[in-house]
Amino acid sequence: MIFSRTLFAAAVAATLQFFVPAIAIADDLTAIRQAGVIRIGTEGTYPPFTFHDASNKLTGFDVEIGREVAKRLGVNAEFLEGKWDGLIAGLDARRYDAVINQVGITEARKAKYDFSNPYIASRAVLIVRNDNDAIRTFADLKGKKSAQSLTSNFGKLAEQHGATLVGTDGFDQSIQLVLNGRADATINDSLSFLDFRKHKPDAKVRVVAQQSNADHSGIIVRKGNPDLVAAINKALDDIKRDGTYERLAATYFGADVSN
Repeated sequence: MIFSRTLFAAAVAATLQFFVPAIAIADDLTAIRQAGVIRIGTEGTYPPFTFHDASNKLTGFDVEIGREVAKRLGVNAEFLEGKWDGLIAGLDARRYDAVINQVGITEARKAKYDFSNPYIASRAVLIVRNDNDAIRTFADLKGKKSAQSLTSNFGKLAEQHGATLVGTDGFDQSIQLVLNGRADATINDSLSFLDFRKHKPDAKVRVVAQQSNADHSGIIVRKGNPDLVAAINKALDDIKRDGTYERLAATYFGADVSN
């Protein structure tokens, strides 16, 4: 009797599998197109990627990439500004559909989120004053002062090469400390240096070394959105194919920054 009941229960369970509808979570692309807008998280305080110009208009390379992607998705771009520490968390809270803010593609992030293909590449570069001949490689930082944001990866790299860190708030302050001799060097982002050189071509600093491996950034979205990622990737391909990417790169960096 117990055996029969067991068989009966198993049969019922198997039958029910055909009648219980599967609960599917719709890809965010559907909701974005229905709403007619893609909500993009960004800092708005990180030139030349995302910042406010003299007329207080939000602009920058990442912002323009976001606008072009939205156009090719057939929707409007709505930018929601926030501090860096809360941007990616905003995806979890569903405040944003995507974040475009120089978010590096890392294995740790890929485990929790989806990324587009890379849309920009950067390298760590070693910057010194023009008259500094003592530092030519990263190894030459040993025993020298390097101007760095203390919690940045660049600061960790400088320490790994034996430098003493001089704490700063960011790129501009780091460069100024190198220029006035309070620091011997700074390790910083190649993209930031291109932007700096574009606006201040006569500044007496130069790049003496760069890392061979590039870091890539992508558009980050919630996990489980293959349709959205595919649509964003197609938009990025179209932006590069039709010359839009080249124009934006020339405007903000004066160079190709895709590789």
